Amino acid sequence: MKYPDPGFPGLAREALKRRLGSDVHFLIASTLGADNSYVNACLALGDEEVFVCREDKNGSLEITALSLDKLSEPKLVKETDCVYIEAKHSGEFVSLCRCELKDLPDVSQAVGCLIEVCERGKKPSEVKFVRKNGVCPRCGKEIPRGSFSCPDCAGTGGAAKRLWEFVKPHRLMLALSIALFFATTGINLIVPNLNRELIDSHIKSSDPASVTFLGLALAVGGIALANAAAVAIGIMRNNILSRVSTKTVLSIRQVLYTHLQRMSVSGIGKYSTGELLARLSGDTDQISNFLTGQLPALIEQLMTLFVVGGYLFITAPALAAAVIAPVPLVFVIFRVIWRMTARLYRRQWVVNSEANTVLHDIFRGIRVVKIFGTEKKELAKYETAVRRVRDISIKNETVWARIMPYANFILGIGSYIVLYFVGSRIIGGEMTVGQLTMYSGFVSMLYAPIRFMARLPRMIQRTVTSISKVMDVIEDESILRDEPESSPETITGNISVENISFGYSPAQPVLKDVSVSVGRGEMLGIVGRSGVGKSTLINLIMRLYDVDSGRICVDGLDVRSIPQNTLRKNVGVVLQENFLFTGTIYDNIAYAKPEASPAQVIEAAKKASAHSFIMKLPDGYNSMVGESGCTLSGGERQRIAIARAILHDPKILILDEATSSLDTETEKEIQDALANLIKDRTTVAIAHRLSTLRNATKLLVLDKGTAAELGTHEELMKKRGIYYGLVMAQRQMNKVREQEPS
Repeated sequence: MKYPDPGFPGLAREALKRRLGSDVHFLIASTLGADNSYVNACLALGDEEVFVCREDKNGSLEITALSLDKLSEPKLVKETDCVYIEAKHSGEFVSLCRCELKDLPDVSQAVGCLIEVCERGKKPSEVKFVRKNGVCPRCGKEIPRGSFSCPDCAGTGGAAKRLWEFVKPHRLMLALSIALFFATTGINLIVPNLNRELIDSHIKSSDPASVTFLGLALAVGGIALANAAAVAIGIMRNNILSRVSTKTVLSIRQVLYTHLQRMSVSGIGKYSTGELLARLSGDTDQISNFLTGQLPALIEQLMTLFVVGGYLFITAPALAAAVIAPVPLVFVIFRVIWRMTARLYRRQWVVNSEANTVLHDIFRGIRVVKIFGTEKKELAKYETAVRRVRDISIKNETVWARIMPYANFILGIGSYIVLYFVGSRIIGGEMTVGQLTMYSGFVSMLYAPIRFMARLPRMIQRTVTSISKVMDVIEDESILRDEPESSPETITGNISVENISFGYSPAQPVLKDVSVSVGRGEMLGIVGRSGVGKSTLINLIMRLYDVDSGRICVDGLDVRSIPQNTLRKNVGVVLQENFLFTGTIYDNIAYAKPEASPAQVIEAAKKASAHSFIMKLPDGYNSMVGESGCTLSGGERQRIAIARAILHDPKILILDEATSSLDTETEKEIQDALANLIKDRTTVAIAHRLSTLRNATKLLVLDKGTAAELGTHEELMKKRGIYYGLVMAQRQMNKVREQEPS
């Protein structure tokens, strides 16, 4: 699947500014095509026209201009899977912008602005458009979705500042390595002088009789010793920088991983798995490569440039001027293409993460792929993603392949000037051969950093992109923060839900004004049709999300004031979809309590009716389970998850369809085990098999996000309301199943 490039609106905006000579009044990304596939497109409002910008198959920008004088009746159309803007242009309706439903607030504003201009006669400069995702306070451009800083304004300086925060603790080691760079540069400055002395005093001496083999050997030995010292210092310097790099990248990964752990489920959900893997692994590797490889070379070349350049300007200013004459032209060329390459590398990052996401989904759902025989379809999907990576990579490399030959040729002009300059001096008797060798060495040393600088934008832009992507996650404020209040020493488990409302998006509330309470030793059953918010309610109790209004209390304290670690240590969960880690069955059960003894692990497995099937496995408790427990059946995975919850021995037990994957006989065994556990703890349970909730202390019936009914099984059956209807429907279904032939 091709996802929209978050950098495309910025690219279109720059193109429109060049075309118009001024900025547009608003610009909104159009992420969907006519068939609802993802596309790179956007809609912009100018002074006299509306612009529809699209990316064609070749990656080129197409701009269609529609005159405002001929535009009328703009309107918003909302469908089940998208929202779009259409208007009449020259009497015919045309589609201007098509987006996902989550972009409804921005699309609504855009339509309002068009109505103001087309129907009410306002000037485009008079309309106000406040972007939901925010704009950069410096340049006023849209901040791309998934980012929290403007990539254009942050640039190299912003990335360097962000990276320095992680390098700062190791600044003493970095300072030592820089000192060693100075030492290496100083030695490199001596070597050309030693070469001049060797040639003028020994090889081309004006007095050959005074030349001795000992003197020649000492001169050669001095050059060898200087080079050996430079190599030794270089090894020390590289070792120090490697340590700085390793520690810095380790700090970045630790901070990134810790931040991901602190982020809310909704915050993490904004990123695909491929994106997170790319940032946590690929981007940090790129930063590591920069610190260990490119940064040392950058420091070395800069020092060489300034030291050798300074020496040449002092000793031979005319020669130095001739050497650097072509350099400004080269840097002007790279300055012109800098922003273009920045966007190319950001787009390359996006398509790489898309390919990673596709591959991850294929491997994770390999059973489904095999069952439906869609191997060729998935292969085609991955090949499409990889081809997109290939195309953007080729485009990036082509840019540099076209530029570098010209840049190198321009830099080579300086070499020709130097040859003429030095050659004419030798012919005129103003320079010796030794001086020619010395200055040629200095010129070569000077051109090395200049050529390196020509390649620098390409190196730095990759790293800047990686730093920006890593910092976007670290600076993401989607964190569940604990309110400052004293932490309870122990949790009893009394839960009180007080008039809570919650929605995953502001426009679509899931729960509205729900209240219920359950005390220690009691069991609350939550029932209702699919999609009414049952799982959402238990997620709020576990504080995977924070409520929009109202509050949830445990032992009279708002859960937002209880440290999350304290809350989670006292909550045991068996979800409808159970996850097992790759490892042994023993490790998966003991995951809830690593310090548990083998006897405790086995006892928990027995209570969960898992011991018997575990002992039938070839290696018993040491049997390995595949990724996500793929080597076990659904019922076996569920029993291991129940054993894990039992071993945790929580004060609050949450069961989300805990017995849905079990046969009737095993379900009764589990229910008997759970009945014993409920005596001393608070239990909140969701079950589609309503018979499993008959013994619940109270039942909460959710309907359309509200608490429709509350009471015991008997009380609700007497009301003959929603709960009664659900029970009757399920009984009828069970009768039908009993009558079906086996």
